[in-house]
Amino acid sequence: MNLYSNKQRWKIFLFLLAMCIVGATLWYSNYIADRIRDEEHKKVQLWSEAIRQRADLVRFTERLFEQLRSEERKRANLLAKGYGILTDPSDQSDLTFITDFIWSNTTIPILIYDDRNALVGSANLPEGKETDTTYIDSLYTVLRDRYPPIVFPEVGHKVYYNDSYLFAELQSNLDTLINTFLSETVMNSASAPVLLTDASQQRLLRAGNIDSLELATPTQLSHKLEQMRRENPPIEIELPGQGRNYIFYEDSRVLKQLKLFPVFQLILVGVFLLVSYLIFSTFRKAEQNQVWVGMAKETAHQLGTPLSSLMAWSSLLETQLADKNVLTELNKDIERLNTITERFSKIGSVPELQEENLSDVVQQAFDYLRPRMSRSVEFRLDPKDPGLSAWLNRPLFGWVLENLVRNAVDAMEGSGQLTATVFEEAGKAVLEISDSGKGVPKNQWKTVFKPGFTTKRRGWGLGLSLARRIIDQYHEGHIFIRRSEPGKGTTFRIELRAA
Repeated sequence: MNLYSNKQRWKIFLFLLAMCIVGATLWYSNYIADRIRDEEHKKVQLWSEAIRQRADLVRFTERLFEQLRSEERKRANLLAKGYGILTDPSDQSDLTFITDFIWSNTTIPILIYDDRNALVGSANLPEGKETDTTYIDSLYTVLRDRYPPIVFPEVGHKVYYNDSYLFAELQSNLDTLINTFLSETVMNSASAPVLLTDASQQRLLRAGNIDSLELATPTQLSHKLEQMRRENPPIEIELPGQGRNYIFYEDSRVLKQLKLFPVFQLILVGVFLLVSYLIFSTFRKAEQNQVWVGMAKETAHQLGTPLSSLMAWSSLLETQLADKNVLTELNKDIERLNTITERFSKIGSVPELQEENLSDVVQQAFDYLRPRMSRSVEFRLDPKDPGLSAWLNRPLFGWVLENLVRNAVDAMEGSGQLTATVFEEAGKAVLEISDSGKGVPKNQWKTVFKPGFTTKRRGWGLGLSLARRIIDQYHEGHIFIRRSEPGKGTTFRIELRAA
């Protein structure tokens, strides 16, 4: 019992130590992953704040452009009014300043048409385009749709105008800046997957660091947005020309892989340790078997000499007309020793299984053991199938029966009832041996068969271990505790191949 308990304590200690190592590894890996996640979230927050500031800058630029556009419209109106004064014969004002103001315009393109829609004048057209009718017609279409014309009914003229070339170039650059700004919104996101949506949080505007196949359908997009929303709350921003928008983001792929890395690492280490344990366990069992076989054969060899002497002394006593009852019992013990020697000699070799009547084998074992046990133990054989035969090796199987009977008698403390039941079940030959002893706790039903486990002060803890080896390995059967209750006894069950 002490040997087995020490082994169990060491196993528990090593298991707890391994769990501590695994727990520490997982904790440290999660700690690093949390640190990286916090850093990524901080980067996304800082990046979002930078977006807000850039959005404010773009909005300020838009307001500035709107002011410039308003100023240019006023200027265009003034130019048109000046032109009206010049073309009105009834107006006798000083026209020098007005003429200088009109011709000082070098940026705003102007087309002047009469009431018959014929071109009567132009200003600030590109060089070489002043007489290009195709260009002038296309420009007329653009100017007509751009701003409403200024009409002078006195002379029947209409003045069409557009933003200045400088302003148009600035506006084009602003549009390019806004488009690139939206692209950078989802590209500079600290390698985290990012989705930019409109105010409804349903329509996707931009996507960055994410596989397009995950957003192929509206259902997939909705599922991805919900997944990101559960992981991190979306960030609300105001973008120029877009209104309210939302940024959805999640942990980067590198961070997710980092979280799974310790798990895969532990699995690989676990598989390696398991394979190593199985290999070393196989080698250890093979060495133990070699030691076991060597000890068994040496024991059989050592028993041979005194057994031969006992046989000679028995023959001598028989010639001297000794008490026949004494000689009968002495010959039984000599035969028993011969059986034991045969048992040890068969260890390590494949035993020969023969078809044997199971009830007869049990009865023979009981007949030998009954007079050598306490008279207060009642032996009973209940053969429900008297003709049932099984494939077994009689000497080795008798060894199993002897171990079970001795353990049962010890459990009953020399007083009680021992019952053996023989029957067939599911094509197997079954033997159940029940005693009325103190029973075995349920948590020890499997450990009783382990080497070194014993409840006796002088026991080696090898009897039931040997019994399981003989039944499982040599007879291809099964032995286990069928039932047991404290204070009511134990039933061992042996299942063999029925003949």
